[in-house]
Amino acid sequence: MSEKNLLPCIHVAPGDIPARVLVCGDPARAERISHRLENARCLAQNREYWTYAGTYKGVEVAVTSHGVGCGGAAIAFESLWRAGAKVIIRTGTCGGMQPDVTAGSLIIATGACREEGVTEKMIPLSYPAIADGEVVAALTASARALDIPVHKGIVLTQALFYPGFLESTVKLYAKAGVKAMENEVASLLVVASLHGVKAGAIIAADAPAFELVGVDGYNQTADAADVAQAVENEISIALDAIVQVPLD
Repeated sequence: MSEKNLLPCIHVAPGDIPARVLVCGDPARAERISHRLENARCLAQNREYWTYAGTYKGVEVAVTSHGVGCGGAAIAFESLWRAGAKVIIRTGTCGGMQPDVTAGSLIIATGACREEGVTEKMIPLSYPAIADGEVVAALTASARALDIPVHKGIVLTQALFYPGFLESTVKLYAKAGVKAMENEVASLLVVASLHGVKAGAIIAADAPAFELVGVDGYNQTADAADVAQAVENEISIALDAIVQVPLD
């Protein structure tokens, strides 16, 4: 295969990706998810974009990492669509924004606040970032079947990881009941919706959001075991869900 046939950044060619794809930020997590697949093979490793493919319960599934932040992640999501993806589920981590969303909690995103600064360059902010109903239903059913508790609701996708000097909107959205803050879901939902891809996300809280406790109060190590288990649980939920989502 010649380099000119490869899509930017993810370095796979159109037609090389199964219709169902899990995505995550961390390349190491993508590799770990691939170990859950049968006949897993590496399709590409370029920068933060690592892609694997295999089968799960007899269904072809791929997994691709996209790094941190919507700028690079949106490239991955657009390229995955161009490569053949029809269903995409993000498995990631987040900062909790409600008292009951503690380290180790799982959240199924029904939609996302578009504060990431990328999708507004694609479509006006009045266009909503909404998870596909069939994906949300499949994730919910999978969690119930596995007897894993989950929260469900809106998440905040923010451009910043560390707070800056300007007041952020985290506290405002927390008052409105938004469940958690992360860095990529809105771009996934918008890119997917614009291209007719069914998309959703399940994310694990690793600590409260920075703005609610301060940077010094953000401690990922205190509940590391609970968070690690939550990540494994969300992967199990996402894998069982994605093979159930119809492609048409």
